[in-house]
Amino acid sequence: MKLYGYFRSSASYRVRIALNLKGLDYEQVAVHLVKNGGEQFSEAYRALNPDTLVPALQDSFDGEAATLTQSLAIIEYLDEVYPEISLLPAHPLQRAHVRALALSIACEIHPVNNLRVLKYLSGTLHVSDEQKNAWYRHWCVAGLAILEQKLALAPQAGRFCFGDTPGLADCFLVPQIANAQRFNCDLSGMPVLMRIHQACIEHPAFVRAAPANQADAE
Repeated sequence: MKLYGYFRSSASYRVRIALNLKGLDYEQVAVHLVKNGGEQFSEAYRALNPDTLVPALQDSFDGEAATLTQSLAIIEYLDEVYPEISLLPAHPLQRAHVRALALSIACEIHPVNNLRVLKYLSGTLHVSDEQKNAWYRHWCVAGLAILEQKLALAPQAGRFCFGDTPGLADCFLVPQIANAQRFNCDLSGMPVLMRIHQACIEHPAFVRAAPANQADAE
């Protein structure tokens, strides 16, 4: 199993957490998103993943090798093919609840704040760094505030986003909090999120997946 990613990519971070939670061995291949104009745009990587995004996961199932893209699809594949340690609860309604938490980040927060959007703001629209960072903080804090409300009202929330075992939603939460902290977002009004985040970052699977602990970390 081979994971193409970037140490600071939140989507790559999600998959690393999932792989670690499941105890799966994998080889990492660094794709630097900034150097040389972005290695994700190289001919070799574009042939692997036409989206020119990270992560990409190469694996084989029933003798068929494939390259998978999009972090949520990769993680759900891992949960289906390696089900011994599940990242989703067994009950369909509970599974939908956990997926909704993950999608709040994957679809509502991350898309408007990822690297290519920020580069478009500064490089094409010529907004200042201050304006770009204000954009990031606005959408990140607004989205996390909604997630805080959801978790505060959810009886299923425990030590982690769902109960007392880390799972799919936590794989998405921790990288997003890391990005929010890197951009100096004000998270002081989010005690539930920060409590869960603290529990996660003390877990060995999350520690091993942290950007600072990757071989390509700068």
